[in-house]
Amino acid sequence: MPKAGLWYGLASLVVVLDQFSKWIVLNHIEFGQTIYVAPFWNWVLTYNTGAAFSFLADQPGWQRWFFTALALAVSGWIALELRKHPEQKLLSLALALVMGGALGNVIDRVRFGAVVDFIQWHAAGWYWPAFNVADSAITVGAILLAFSTLTTTDKKEIPR
Repeated sequence: MPKAGLWYGLASLVVVLDQFSKWIVLNHIEFGQTIYVAPFWNWVLTYNTGAAFSFLADQPGWQRWFFTALALAVSGWIALELRKHPEQKLLSLALALVMGGALGNVIDRVRFGAVVDFIQWHAAGWYWPAFNVADSAITVGAILLAFSTLTTTDKKEIPR
C-alpha cells in the first residue's frame, strides 16, 4: 500500500520540473520573443497575472494574492486528502499532479507577481493561450480526478 509520502514526492517532482523549465526559459528567451518549434508549436515568454486563460489578468493586483492564497488552501486540503487515501492510486495521482502544479505557479506569483508561461500551441491562425508545465500537470490531474470520480465505486461495507 503506497504511503502519502510517495504522492508528496510526485507533487514535489512536478514543482521541480516546472521551476527548472521556467528557469531555462527565463535564461534563454526574451519577453515577447517567439521561437518556432513545429507548425503547431512555439516557445514564447509571457507572464500571466491572472488565472487560466488570463482570467482576472486585467485587475489591479489583488488577484496575485487571491490566487496564491487559493492555491495554498487547495494544496493544504489535497495534502490532507493524500494522507487519508494514499491507497487510491488514481485519485492520489490526480491530486498530486494538481497540488504540484498549483505550488509551482504559487512560486511564480510570489517571485514575479505573475505566472511564467512559455508553451504556445496554434493551428490555422488560432492560438491557444500560452501555458507551462504546472498548468499541464493541473489539467492532467483535473482530467484524472474527473475520471476517478466517474469510475470509482464505493467499496465501503454496508452495515448490517
